[in-house]
Order: sequence, then C-alpha cells, then structure tokens
Amino acid sequence: MPLKILIPLLIATPGVLFLALSVVWLLGGCVTERAMARITKSAYAVLVLLVILTGWRMRVEGLHSVQVMLGDWFTVGHYGYPLSLLIDRLSLPMVGLTVVLAGIVGFFSVRYLHRDPGFHRFFLLLHLFTFGALLVFTADSLDLLIVGWETVAITSVLLVGFFQYRPEPVRNALWVFASYRVADLFMLLAIFLAHHWFGTTSWEGMFSGEWPGCQSMMLGTKGTVIAVLLVIAAGGKSSQGPFWGWLPRAMEGPTPSSAVFYGAISIHTGAYLLLRVAPLIHQSWIATGLIIITGLATAFLGTLVHRTCADAKTSLAYAAQTQIGLIFVEIGFGWTTFAVIHLVSHAMLRTLQFLRTPSMLRDYHRVHAAAGGKVSPTGSHYESLLPPAVQLWLYRLALGRGFYDAIVERWIVAPVLAVARWLAVFEPQSPKKQPTANTTAHAAESTVS
Repeated sequence: MPLKILIPLLIATPGVLFLALSVVWLLGGCVTERAMARITKSAYAVLVLLVILTGWRMRVEGLHSVQVMLGDWFTVGHYGYPLSLLIDRLSLPMVGLTVVLAGIVGFFSVRYLHRDPGFHRFFLLLHLFTFGALLVFTADSLDLLIVGWETVAITSVLLVGFFQYRPEPVRNALWVFASYRVADLFMLLAIFLAHHWFGTTSWEGMFSGEWPGCQSMMLGTKGTVIAVLLVIAAGGKSSQGPFWGWLPRAMEGPTPSSAVFYGAISIHTGAYLLLRVAPLIHQSWIATGLIIITGLATAFLGTLVHRTCADAKTSLAYAAQTQIGLIFVEIGFGWTTFAVIHLVSHAMLRTLQFLRTPSMLRDYHRVHAAAGGKVSPTGSHYESLLPPAVQLWLYRLALGRGFYDAIVERWIVAPVLAVARWLAVFEPQSPKKQPTANTTAHAAESTVS
C-alpha cells in the first residue's frame, strides 16, 4: 500500500470510528460494552499496524519525510489553506506513541468503566481525541494543526467534567476551558500575523530543509513576535508558566483519561509545537529566554508542590508538569533530539503511573515493609542545605500551591467581572412585570392559609 494512502488512512480511522458510533448513538442505537471493547481493540490494533507499515515503507524507500496533499480546504483571494499531511522524524514517533498509549488506555478502560453510565460517551471522546492528536502531529501547517489542537482541547474539557452529576468536576472543566481559550488566542494571533506578514503558515513556507536541520525563513522582529506568541500558546497547552494552575484541576476526570491526556499526549502537544518551530524560536533570544525561564520556574514550583500533595493523581500531575518544564528547557537550549527522547520516555512512564494510581499506596506499603520501615523521604539531603526559615517559607509556598488560584482570582478574574458588571449598565433592562389582580389575590390567600 503506498504511503499516500497509508497516512490519510491512519489519520482518518479514529475519526470515522467516532462518527459511526456517534450516528448509532444519535439514532437511538445501543452498542454493548462487549461490542465497544472489541471495536476499540480492533481499531487500535489496525492503527498500530498502519504506523509500523508507514515506518517500514519510509525506511525501505530511504525517505526522511513524506508529504501528502489532499487538496485545498478553501481559498480566499491569494491566500490558500491546503489540506496537507506530513510524516517525518518528529511526527512519526509522536504518532506511534499516540496510537499505542491510546490503545492501552482503551483496553484498560473497558474494565475500569464497566457499568458506568458514561461508558459509551468515554469511548466516543477517546476516539475523537486520538483523531485530534494524530491531526496535530501530522499537520503540515499551523492552519491544519489548530484544527486538531482544538479537537484535543474540547475532548480534554469534556473528560475533565466526565462525572457531570457532581458540581466540582464541571467547575474545574470550565476553569480548564477558560485557560485553553486564553492560550489559544495567542495561537490564533500568531497564525493571523504569519499569513499577514509572510503569506503562509505551512512548514515548507516557514522553514527550509527537513527537521531537525531546517532553517527559519521568518526573520527579523516579525519572526520574533510570532515565535513569542507560539511559545505562550504552547505554555498554555502544556500547563507551563502563567497557565500552570489548570493541570491539578484536570485530575477530576477518570483515571484513564488523566493518563492519556495529562500524562502522555495532550499535555505534550505544547512541547511538540515548540520542537516543530524550534528554528523560528532559536533565532530570537527573547523567545529562547522565555522558554528557558518558563520551564525552569514551572519545574521548580512543580517539584515543591509535588512533595506536599496528599493524593496520588495530583502528585503525579505536578510531577508531569515538572518534567515538561525540563523538556521546555531542553528545547530552549537546542537539545531537540534529547528533548524528543525525554518526551517519549516520560509519556510512557507517566501513563503507566497514572493507570496504577489506585495501587500506588499498596505498592508503597510493600516497599516500606520490605525495607524494614526505613524508607527515607526523597530530597531530604537537599533540604538540609537550606536554613530552617527558608525551608518553612518554601513549605508554605508549596502547601498553598504557589497561591496561584488566589492570585488569578484577585488580579484577573475579579477585575474582569468588575468590568463586565460596569458594562452591564449599557444593556437594555427588561421591564419588570406588574402583579395582576389575580396574582395579588392568590398571594393574599396563601398568606392567610
């Protein structure tokens, strides 16, 4: 099978599966748990096979990258938005990682969500997420990448609020949604400016050569502005820097979705974007410094807070945040190959840790008993180097999770709400209904009785 058929088939399979199951659901059909399990296992087995065939064909033909044109999305004047897919040395590992880990999570979820009222809904969102993630990693332009980017975002939000009969998951899902929207504004602005200034957002138009040895063609101050905007957008997706507070809230979702979203794939899409546009970033010391400072600050705070968390999933969330901060630093220093290896290995490790979170306490007790009750806390030798007053201050900072929520609510949310209330003055007010004679009489009778 030629690569120009293999690659679109690989990307389209989970999307078609989502559409087919959605139509059955909307028409009132019922897919049993056993049938859903068999469909999911078969689909991801086929996806893994397609990834292996794609890698094998590229190796046999001596290709480092394959571009597949699927026509134009639409054209406006001299601007064109082509539907083009790209598989190269960066996207192929990410595609393989996505299908393998999503398949493992799907297999695990069959028993984890057994008899759950949202069983069917979970697998619909899992297939849609896989389609969105594959589209992000194979998109040949920022225009197409943001389609997958938003697909991943909406499935993330819906799975954070999966247990919708409780108010807290819904509240946290809205927080995650708001964080995504703010970060995505920077992505949209970067795309708009790239079209306005350079006339393209395709990787071929932005860079010359193949990744990782390509060179940026967006030079000067305009290139720096686009690079900084993309760094901020990536930070929002990977919960870095000013967006670091939404990740712990995402732990309200089911454990399998936490594994594939916030341990493996979704949270790494920001790092993937930075790897893809690394030549554009490295030509600007502002964008490079922003990545390094953001990654170091997030890794430091994540390490502190991770050591004071009382529940396993939140602790793993901050640990993942720390590692992604280090990946950001590696990208900033130009260690792209090392960053890819770190990303893939971290995603695999964190997925397995999230799936085993219900058993982590039992595992710790076994290790504690095997060591004779002498398991020392990690990092204590570093803490001893600091004065007691500094240790106490850092502990308070970590226990308050950097006071992120308080800062955001006081300095961002409250001013925005105040402006909204002030602007509400200009809204036309609906006239109040005057009580009728029948209403007044009925109220009097109720009072007497």
